[in-house]
Amino acid sequence: MRHDANLIADRPTFVTHLECSMTGERYEADRLHGLSRVGRPLLVRYDLDGARAALPRDELARRPADLWKYRELLPVRRTENIVSLGEIATPIIPLDKLARAAGARHLWVKDEGRLPTGSFKARGLVMAIAMAKELGVRTIAMPTNGNAGAAAAAYASRVGIESVVFCPADTPEVNVREIAAQGARVYRVNGYIDDCGKLVGQGAKERGWFDLSTLKEPYRIEGKKTMGLELAEQLGWELPDVIFYPTGGGTGLIGMWKAFAEMEALGWIGRKRPRMIAVQAEGCAPMVRAFEAGERHATRWEDAHTVAMGIRVPQAVGDFLILDAVRESGGVAMAVSDAAIAQAVDDAARQDGLLLCPEGGATLAAWRKALAEGLVSPDETVLLFNCATGLKYPLADQSRTLDKDAPVDFSAL
Repeated sequence: MRHDANLIADRPTFVTHLECSMTGERYEADRLHGLSRVGRPLLVRYDLDGARAALPRDELARRPADLWKYRELLPVRRTENIVSLGEIATPIIPLDKLARAAGARHLWVKDEGRLPTGSFKARGLVMAIAMAKELGVRTIAMPTNGNAGAAAAAYASRVGIESVVFCPADTPEVNVREIAAQGARVYRVNGYIDDCGKLVGQGAKERGWFDLSTLKEPYRIEGKKTMGLELAEQLGWELPDVIFYPTGGGTGLIGMWKAFAEMEALGWIGRKRPRMIAVQAEGCAPMVRAFEAGERHATRWEDAHTVAMGIRVPQAVGDFLILDAVRESGGVAMAVSDAAIAQAVDDAARQDGLLLCPEGGATLAAWRKALAEGLVSPDETVLLFNCATGLKYPLADQSRTLDKDAPVDFSAL
């Protein structure tokens, strides 16, 4: 099936305004915005009564199974500004063997590695780039731990927007090369992602780049919220009991929480919400520390380190939105070790055939820890997020060699 703007019928959009996530101050839609006046993320608001009348829930089943089927609940006004590389609905895959081994019944993974550029960053960046096109942006810049930069570069190239990307020097090599191959100017920086973000901010002031950093523009959340819309539809409009989400900048967790509220207002779901579990690595766990201390904001995590590069975010601008969602849902923020992450990745691949990325492995490790500590029960329906294809990360070479010219003892193979 082709995926392009010509196949997406002109449908009304229902954006009314933007508002500051901290103060509620209103901002005019259809204007280029970064953070609010108090330096906090802006949230897109909709005429949900109008959307409810225009988009009956049953209509979705008749549309192509992709991200753009939710057009009425997305911010792009004009069809010609839609950009797409084929944002399919990602499958929900049971981990039956791992569940049975733990005495559990319903353990599922939403495998976001099937999206363009191999990660869930495609959801946020396709929306951010489409809106950048609609609002006349010529050059975007952003920091990345790898996957977001690749998605931004791909979609920017697709619509003719220039892209500049800064990444930590130890970003996985395949990510750095992928970003460059997709047309961005990519620079390795001797620091963390927030250090890269400071360079983006300086360049935005000096060069006029539009800062596409996580939550520093309003539209990545809108792309990421489609995870919540999509999983609800896939599960027959019954949300799971618990969602484990790998949390760095937290856009997806924030976006899903927003989607659940919008769906209830539309009459698509009831009041039930999943407990949201924000999963971090022990070597970089600012949200966990703030959650356990009862704080609404998280201080910067020094000396951040983990094999799960995508969640190595020492400080997040949307910290309070993450923590608010976790607490409102009755969930927790929890950290797992790199050893537990590696074990989870290995177990999922060998036992259930699903190759998780390290960040996805972190959610499996967190579920195991939560189960052991009684934070989830074996009977609950649990959804993990695998945020990227495991093929983007270094894999151990466990192959052996054979000499074709020598006798082979097949009984030993």
